[in-house]
Amino acid sequence: MPASGGLFDLDALDEQIAEDEHRMAEPGFWDDNVKAQKLINETNELKDKRDTYVQLKQQIDDLQTNVELLEMEADPDLEEEFETSFVHTEKALEQYRLNQLLDGEYDSHNAILEIHPGAGGTEAQDWGAMLLRMYIRWGEQHGFKVETASYEAGETAGIKSVTLLIKGHNAFGYLRSEKGVHRLVRISPFDAAGRRHTSFASVDVMPELDDSVHIDIDPSDLRVDTFRSSGAGGQHINKTESAVRITHLPTGIVTSSQAERSQLQNRVTAMNMLKSKLYELEEEKKAKKRAEIEGQQLDIGWGSQIRSYVFHPYTLVKDNRTNYETHNGQAVMDGDLDPFINAYLQWKLSQKNPQ
Repeated sequence: MPASGGLFDLDALDEQIAEDEHRMAEPGFWDDNVKAQKLINETNELKDKRDTYVQLKQQIDDLQTNVELLEMEADPDLEEEFETSFVHTEKALEQYRLNQLLDGEYDSHNAILEIHPGAGGTEAQDWGAMLLRMYIRWGEQHGFKVETASYEAGETAGIKSVTLLIKGHNAFGYLRSEKGVHRLVRISPFDAAGRRHTSFASVDVMPELDDSVHIDIDPSDLRVDTFRSSGAGGQHINKTESAVRITHLPTGIVTSSQAERSQLQNRVTAMNMLKSKLYELEEEKKAKKRAEIEGQQLDIGWGSQIRSYVFHPYTLVKDNRTNYETHNGQAVMDGDLDPFINAYLQWKLSQKNPQ
């Protein structure tokens, strides 16, 4: 655990929190609701960071005290308590370290995650459904709220496309590691001859933007369509045309929402997703421009294969960027993505700070 004043400056953090709270108490603080709410959210995040640090430091101090007591005299009950506390603190410390790597501007935001199967019909669409289950499991395991904004079922099995809203602190920061093409190699359950097949699916991840981020959208550039909401398997959620699809004509970007009961709510959700997509498009343009200036080769977006999932003739899931791999493919498909996320964040940190 870094000491105060070192990598983690507790005094500076307390000073920033006090300064923010002083600003909140000033007359006219709520004159700009969006700006005010943003400061409150940022201050709450600083408080969470401080409280977690203090709690972890206390747990480590308690473990050190127990070690000293056990060195003086053997105590089976105290030893059992120490082992339980050690495992709990180790997991909490690892999660804390992981959180410290989330320093992007929108890492703390909710995430919008889209899955689009590649060519290959039923085989690829089934792979898309497998990824959908994986991300839902991961979100639920971390206490995130997972909502299906749009869902288009496959013709025989699986999905044609799906958009998830994954709501919770740092959802985007964690899931941005999943953006790219995911490759599956397996014996196809849809092939009577039992042959091995390779399938691809693209995963796109964007932060959900709040009202503090302004994106210029000309209403005349939009086509808005309504349709009936339907869920997995084609079951109707309701019988009215509450679902909304928005097409941004200049870019061809399409967003849709059927998660909410009212057409108005779905329109707001679809517009927020459009804002996120247009923001992402601009960021990619800037990144390409920087790469051209710096003479770098930069592969952005849909075409970059990031991870391979091999289930035949052996089991291996490997990330192509970090080289992290595991032979426990079933655990990964059940939502155990944290080792991949951790490896990605460490890798990104090394890219920023090369030795």
